[in-house]
Amino acid sequence: MDLGDKKSCWGNSKDTWRTKLVLAYQSLGVVYGDLSISPIYVYKSTFAEDIHHSETNVEIFGVLSFVFWTLTLITLFKYVFIVLRADDNGEGGTFALYSLICRHAKVSLLPNKQTADESLSTYKLTQPPKRENGSKLKTLLEKHKTLHTALLILVLLGTCMVIGDGVLTPVISVFSAVSGLELSMSKAHHEYAVIPITCFILVCLFALQHYGSHRIGFIFAPIVLLWLLCLSGLGLYNILYWDPHIYKALSPYYMYKFLKKTKKRGWMSLGGILLCITGSEAMFADLGHFSYAAIQIAFSFLVYPALILGYMGQAAYLSKHHQMAHDISFYVSVPACVRWPVIVIAILASVVGSQAIISGTFSIINQSQSLGCFPRVKVVHTSDKKHGQIYIPEINWILMILCIAVTIGFRDTKHMGNASGLAVMAVMMVTTCLTSLVIVFCWNKPPILGLCFLLFFGSIELLYFSASLVKFREGAWLPILLALILVTIMFVWHYATIKKYEYDLQNKVSLEWLLALGTSLGISRVPGIGLVFTDLTSGIPANFSRFVTNLPAFHSILVFVCVKFVPVPFIPPAERYLIGRVGPPSFRSYRCIVRYGYRDVHQDVDSFETELVNRIADFIRYDWTHPEPANDPGDEDDGFQSTTSPGEYRLAVIGNSRAFESEESLQQVSVSGSFQTVESIADIIDVEMNPPTRTRRVTFAVDYHNDSDEPEDLQMREELRDLLDAQQSGTAFILGHSHVKTKQGSSVWKRLAINVGYNFLRRNCRGPDVVLRVPPVSLLEVGMVYVV
Repeated sequence: MDLGDKKSCWGNSKDTWRTKLVLAYQSLGVVYGDLSISPIYVYKSTFAEDIHHSETNVEIFGVLSFVFWTLTLITLFKYVFIVLRADDNGEGGTFALYSLICRHAKVSLLPNKQTADESLSTYKLTQPPKRENGSKLKTLLEKHKTLHTALLILVLLGTCMVIGDGVLTPVISVFSAVSGLELSMSKAHHEYAVIPITCFILVCLFALQHYGSHRIGFIFAPIVLLWLLCLSGLGLYNILYWDPHIYKALSPYYMYKFLKKTKKRGWMSLGGILLCITGSEAMFADLGHFSYAAIQIAFSFLVYPALILGYMGQAAYLSKHHQMAHDISFYVSVPACVRWPVIVIAILASVVGSQAIISGTFSIINQSQSLGCFPRVKVVHTSDKKHGQIYIPEINWILMILCIAVTIGFRDTKHMGNASGLAVMAVMMVTTCLTSLVIVFCWNKPPILGLCFLLFFGSIELLYFSASLVKFREGAWLPILLALILVTIMFVWHYATIKKYEYDLQNKVSLEWLLALGTSLGISRVPGIGLVFTDLTSGIPANFSRFVTNLPAFHSILVFVCVKFVPVPFIPPAERYLIGRVGPPSFRSYRCIVRYGYRDVHQDVDSFETELVNRIADFIRYDWTHPEPANDPGDEDDGFQSTTSPGEYRLAVIGNSRAFESEESLQQVSVSGSFQTVESIADIIDVEMNPPTRTRRVTFAVDYHNDSDEPEDLQMREELRDLLDAQQSGTAFILGHSHVKTKQGSSVWKRLAINVGYNFLRRNCRGPDVVLRVPPVSLLEVGMVYVV
């Protein structure tokens, strides 16, 4: 979306107001749980050590002014009115910004890129470049590979800080909510009650993750709405009862007075004030679940006023109660008659906020894995109806252990706040840097505009970040340590993945070698379909040559399958499969490139196998009815060039009811051709077969009653019959089982990264068969040693 877009900022006019309001209501439980709970711990963290509440009220008024303007400038102006517009086909988050930049500038480090990917409907450019404003900057960024790596590390750093926030947010939210019990019991009992209760709630929260949030998600929005109404009501009561003139403290003049009096101590206290914008990044990250208009409406008309009233109410109460200078907390401003209901509502709201950040952590790790930047983990889809509801068992239990360790280790809001604040501000700084590039490259604005955005918001965030960094020894070390560990893991995995791909590309076997295989060499074809999985989009992978060399036989139908990820959030099913021939039709060998976006859901193996065979059948019909030759643009480019072999034929995009030749300018063509009984792809016949082992359903038909004696029709029916017979015989999944080691003479860092780091991760993460959901009975693994 462009800043210059003439559409209303409230969204598409086709959307009804009722739909917008319903989405705005639903967004409360998913997007704003973390942000809405922050008033519980902001003042307590700010006044924990560096500054103290005095009778002049300069400190409390100054903090209120900082909170107001921070929420207004960062959350309202930056996120709601600018960053939310930088969506990637409706999706938001760090990877959305990175994919936008990669599509408008050649800075991506992802392997097996193809020209055909640019013809995807979701690959569209936000705005065609019309001016040369950012050409010099774009050329500089594209020219130097070091800048590509630096950009990827920046994205990985932001991602790791989000994951770190997934550890810290549940801890500080639940702990601060439970700490309201300290007003109802002695200090001795309080120390032995709050920590165990917090740990118990966290264990329950993570133990219920495998059920999926969709089962209880319907109560999330009412809880957050009730909490916001409660916060607003308490704020109004305290304002009217204690200090009706508290609104004067919103003036920026009080920030000046605050810094003038407190000096260095006031600057250091900014590390607690920045917690008021915790959760702002969630508005952008969860954009794909809702709409731009819904998130705008919910924040502008409900969340923002409620938060401001809550902070003003606390400040009004504290301005008249100076005796509580050493015991500042949210609950002291709550009247005793409603304190227990407020504690219960706050605990529930903290759980909702924690659930949102945990789900977001699962989502961003899944995206990282899709883009080859995270070790393989098991992803469980907890809902068949709601897209994006996932659960990752390994990550869930690691997060739980870390949360409990942080709770027991820190034991107070000050250290938790210092750690959480640094993680939050680091993510925001990464978003600011990436958005400034989007403004120049994607929105085609003058570079000076992107620079102004970077300097204005970046300077504010850098001020807060520096205040958090000073607290390194008081808790801020934790997110830095987590980020360093995660960045190292992610970069090592990505680096080794690229090196493996380069090895495959350099050692792939020519098609002439495959076509020369025959009975004269002792090679036999066995019944069934062989799916050879590879990262290559052209040529024959080295692991298949090793397979044939050691076992001189392969299946009657051979399919080289490349499951690749494109830097877009999702790919329509009609454009997912790119299919072509490998060799002449008599060889019965095909290439299938299955394309996914970074938010796409993988299919189960049964549905994938069935759909793949159906798409090959569609391609066979299309290929025999459209015999015109076409050049194959499917070879890798952008640094991974490979020559086109004579055996490589055209690739076609095969969808539900259409096919496209994979060329620069794609024209829609019919798949049905001149068939008499199969008039379209929708006309299919279900044939149930009952072999001894398992039941298979074949969802394409062969027309045995076609009276046409044309050679092409006879050959097409014969090829379809062979495909049907092979599917009935069974399918084998041929995967590579790799071991990677460095070349002799490699540097110490490379040996450490590959021989130690990558191989340790590979041995302790899920195998490719688990990620692809291959049944063990159909799995064939071919051992390969990669020397990189």
